Formats: sequence, structure tokens, C-alpha cells
Amino acid sequence: MDIAAIREGTVSNLVGAQLDDEDLSKANLTRVNFTGANLTGTDLSQTILNGAKLDGAQMMGSRLAGADLRGSFLGANLMQGNLADADLRGANLRGANLMRSNLNQINAAAAFFSGANLMGTNLKGADLRGADLRGANLSGANLHGANLSQANIQGALLNEANLEEADLRGANLAGASLDGANLLCADLTDANVYGISLVNTCVLGTPLAAAG
Repeated sequence: MDIAAIREGTVSNLVGAQLDDEDLSKANLTRVNFTGANLTGTDLSQTILNGAKLDGAQMMGSRLAGADLRGSFLGANLMQGNLADADLRGANLRGANLMRSNLNQINAAAAFFSGANLMGTNLKGADLRGADLRGANLSGANLHGANLSQANIQGALLNEANLEEADLRGANLAGASLDGANLLCADLTDANVYGISLVNTCVLGTPLAAAG
């Protein structure tokens, strides 16, 4: 595989390519097709992947900190990856595996995470405004101070998740499970909380405390 040519942006079709543990940091890979590629452990930090297609890609342990990830990661495996400070605005991560990944301070406004596995993921301070998290598994995730205003979290699993001081204004939490979660001082103004489960949930400083 000609890594130099890839880094120079002269290769656009990398379907099924074997690029594990390669250094593609800071490269411009706009609209490159990585469908089904092996990018396990690959360094993609600060790389531009705007419009790129990484559906079904194997990216376990990949480094994507500060990268432009406004592409498609449908069903991709990003388990234990580092996506801190990445730009995921409007990105498609439906059904992706992000278990135990670092998504600290990401900008994922209006991104699609429906059905994604985000168990144990660090989303502290993440911007998830208007994001689609329907049916996502966020059990044990750290969402301290995250912005989830207007997000669709319907039917999601948030058991044992940390939502302390999270912004949930106008969010749709209908049918979500928050058993054992921490909602200390979370802002639930105008949120839809119909049918949510709150077994052993900390709701101090929220309207739910008065309701209970």
C-alpha cells in the first residue's frame, strides 16, 4: 500500500484496504472510500475525513483526536478509540461500536448515533445538540456537562450513566432507562420524560426530585 500517495490525497478508493497501525495523521482524506477497511490502531489524529465513507471499517484503538470526522461510520468498530475534540457534526454513526472510547469534548451536533454502542464511553463536555441517540446504549457513559439539548434519546439505555450538570433541555427521553444514573443538577426543562425508568437514580436538583 502506497501510504505516501494516500497521504497526498491521490487515492480515493480504499475499500477493504489493510491500513492497520499506519500513520495517516494530518492527511487530507476528504471523500475517500474506506468501506470495510482495516484501520485498527491507525493514527488518524487531526486528519480530514469530511465526506469520507468508513462504513463497516475496523478501527479499534484508532487515534482520531482533533480529526474532521464529518463522514459515514455506519456499523464501524471504533471500540477504545480516541476521538477527543473531533468534529462529528452531522456524522453518521448508526450502529457503530464506540464502547469505552474517548469522545471528550467532541462536537457531534445533529450527528446520528441510533443503535450505537456507547457503553462506558467518555462524553464529558460533548456537544450533542439535536443528535439522534434513539436506542443507543450509553450505559456507564460519562456525560458530565454534556449538551444534549433537543437530542432524541428515545428508548436509549443510560443505566449507571453520569449526566451530572448535563443540558437536556427539550430532549426526548421517552422510554429511556436511567436506572442508577446520576442526574444531579441536570437541566431537564421541557424534556420529554414519559415512561422513563429511574430506579436508584440520583435526581437531586432536577424537577424529577419534586415529582418523586
